Amino acid sequence: MTFTGIQGLDRSIDTTNRWIADVAEAFGTEDRRFAYRALRAWMHTLRDRLTVESAAHLAAQLPELLRGVYYDGWSPGHVPRKYDLREVTVHYAEQARIGRDDVPKTAAVVTEVVSSKMAPGGVEQALWKLPEELRRLFQPGGEPEERAAARSGARASAPRAVM
Repeated sequence: MTFTGIQGLDRSIDTTNRWIADVAEAFGTEDRRFAYRALRAWMHTLRDRLTVESAAHLAAQLPELLRGVYYDGWSPGHVPRKYDLREVTVHYAEQARIGRDDVPKTAAVVTEVVSSKMAPGGVEQALWKLPEELRRLFQPGGEPEERAAARSGARASAPRAVM
């Protein structure tokens, strides 16, 4: 599909559209705005908790357009931020405009989608840089019942937006 007539940009726009569509599909919604907010919140929350080097390694695997979103508003001189679990949850919820209780499910679903798009181990390598309680927040899988539902093809439902 041609958007700009510039092959590299058009490819990045198309790839970004597919990533957002895949996030929306993972939640069983057609709300692409929600999917974008969830993905953006995931990228920014993880980015701000990582070292500059780890953040850059993760960004290198993103499509060009999403890499720009990832770096938007980033201040490498102020990372990693030492957010604890509560602060990460608040930050993510505010950025995604979802309830705090929805953050674990949302973060895990986005992690699963992003992991499927990147080189094997790319996301996991970044997650291992986090303290255990934060790593668990981002890791897909959840409780055994949720993993079984995921294997059977069930989708997570999209959280309700908080205004």
